[in-house]
Amino acid sequence: MRGVDPELADKIDHIALANGRFLQTADTNAILISNNLAQQTGLGVGDSLDLPAASGLVTFAIVGVTTGRPPQSSEELFMPLAAAQALYNLPGQINTIEARFAADSDGETVRQAVLDKLGSGFKLGGATAGSEFASALEAANYIYNMFGIIAIILGGFIIFITFRTIVVERRRDIGMLRAIGASRKTILGMLLTESLVLGVMGTGLGILAGYAMAAGLLIGMRGLIEDLMRTNIGGPSFAPWVFALSIGMGIGITLLAGLAPALAAMRVSPLEALRPSLAEVERRSASRSAIVGVVLIVIAFITLVTGSVSIASFGILLFLTGLVLIGPALVYPIARIFGRLLSLIFAREGQIAQGNLTRQPGRAAITASAITIGLSLLVALGGLLTTLVGGMGGWIDKTLGSDYLFMPQSLILGGGNIGAGPQLLAEIDAIPGVETTTTLRQATTRIDGADVQLVGIDPVTYPQVAGLIFSAGDEETVYEEMENGRLIIVNGIFAAQNRLAVGDTLTLQTPDGTQDYKVAAVAGDFLNFKLATGYISQANLAQDFHETTDLLIMVDQAAGADETAVQASLQALAPDYPAFTFYSLTEWQVEMEKTMSALNGMYVLLIILAIPSLIALINTLAINVLERTREIGTLRAVGATRRQVKRMITAESLLLAATGTLFGLLSGLWLSYILVGAMNLIGLVFPFSFSYAGAIVAIVVGLGFGILGALIPARQATKLDIVQALAYE
Repeated sequence: MRGVDPELADKIDHIALANGRFLQTADTNAILISNNLAQQTGLGVGDSLDLPAASGLVTFAIVGVTTGRPPQSSEELFMPLAAAQALYNLPGQINTIEARFAADSDGETVRQAVLDKLGSGFKLGGATAGSEFASALEAANYIYNMFGIIAIILGGFIIFITFRTIVVERRRDIGMLRAIGASRKTILGMLLTESLVLGVMGTGLGILAGYAMAAGLLIGMRGLIEDLMRTNIGGPSFAPWVFALSIGMGIGITLLAGLAPALAAMRVSPLEALRPSLAEVERRSASRSAIVGVVLIVIAFITLVTGSVSIASFGILLFLTGLVLIGPALVYPIARIFGRLLSLIFAREGQIAQGNLTRQPGRAAITASAITIGLSLLVALGGLLTTLVGGMGGWIDKTLGSDYLFMPQSLILGGGNIGAGPQLLAEIDAIPGVETTTTLRQATTRIDGADVQLVGIDPVTYPQVAGLIFSAGDEETVYEEMENGRLIIVNGIFAAQNRLAVGDTLTLQTPDGTQDYKVAAVAGDFLNFKLATGYISQANLAQDFHETTDLLIMVDQAAGADETAVQASLQALAPDYPAFTFYSLTEWQVEMEKTMSALNGMYVLLIILAIPSLIALINTLAINVLERTREIGTLRAVGATRRQVKRMITAESLLLAATGTLFGLLSGLWLSYILVGAMNLIGLVFPFSFSYAGAIVAIVVGLGFGILGALIPARQATKLDIVQALAYE
């Protein structure tokens, strides 16, 4: 809704009409609606439209229909400026001034003159309403970027293993090419060219799959966003740099992952390549890499105590790298432990599988690492969701813990809510059985060039009904101190972004100039933890920002009062103020549980990210089958049945899956701890809660991958002809 001066608005920004007339100076409650809204509702010129206002419902007469240009999925309505000021309870206030420069003027000179006239509390340029919401996206971007980096590492492992498979399968072909004169550079160029072609194809398919995944996520989270923000979202959109980065990383990582196998193939002599492949002797190199791995894991643990999210995040990469390096040394003891368990199911086959696994500890460790990364995401997300859902319950009880709530349409206080004037609170206080009420108010300021949301609280009634979650400062005295000076409580995300501490001084831009506020504490509430937010007293909000509209009302019932009667009386007020929705605390908690349950759909995304681990497992088993063709032929020749061969491959697959699952549980626990620690550092203080459900899902998925991963290689092994297998070189 836009309040405009009828005499000037059409001169500055021409508003085309599809029907009716434009606003006139004599109009009071007149309104222009968009053509889109008119078509959806059937309303037209001469009809009336009831709109929620700070004083209740107000009826407007439709005098015109615009051609319609709804911004950001909302409908734009025009009304006289005075009517809009009354609607929002902002008498005499203007928040946006539009101007058109004269044709012969110097734009920069005019801009500077306007700024000098208005003062430092204003800015020039395009509208940036809601830009303070951008800070809320930083935490989400951090988490998604972290998952993205881990997914890229996983993809690199898969590509590396795939090219190792290619080199092993074509060992004799490479030897033949070298024997007839192909140089080492020719072999290297051939494999890198194949890597490039596959990288281009994979990148193209990955971009398409990424778009589809983004669209699916938006569809899955649409209900959550609409509940929290009362706004609609469209399809996914990407900046050009996203595609450029995707293409560069997709092709670059494919070339990098294919480089090591290509170099290994280049170094093989023709005679060695033409001979049957021998098992790698890796025990000594495994012990050396294990020492490096232990050092990296120790350093990763040290990063936890630094208190820095960035350093701790780097510790995740060190931890995963350390697991990969230490993996070959751990394969033998882990294989023995799990091998004994498998022997209960596959007696002889389990022992053979254990021996096969320990003969190639490096390859087994790489495959287990791929499984580890995929499953660690499952465990980490489970821990994050468990902590988030459990912690949010405590935040709701503390910061919205009143018996009844009058909630605004958008759970973001500054998200276009209208609120109410003092009469609604007066009517609530007059209801028998109501003991204490308190409200939240909202304004926007700029601090060091950044938009910050201000929430006005009553220092006397707010702590009686609810309260903030404190991470710094004295909760016992801060509210009393707020009554007697310009003090501000900043939330965690704003404090972290600006490295603020208790006692710092902030200069706030107000409509009347600048005012200094002292940081009294770092604390937040459930509704506003997502935005850079400061909390000041409602008296200061009214004095410095001229804001007296209540956007959220919390009501406590008196002890011994008739609950049914109180709730019925409060419910009867709600229809007169449609900008609010009335809830009892129990009803609100149920709504939030439904909203938070939508986050469980993230498990589907993580299971999808774990699927490449299955591909890695299949590749490794396929290599083992190729390298042991003669061995399998010998087993079949001495009496081993096809079923026994199949069980041997399945047992080996389960050993690899069990090893990767064990590592995945460890690294997933680490990752979830880091993610929860990141939230704590930005003010979302939640006690860490381990996700048993996530661990169980990871175990089921990991062992399930072990069974699925054996299907193709086992079938390949059982179909080997005995005579051909014995003659294989």
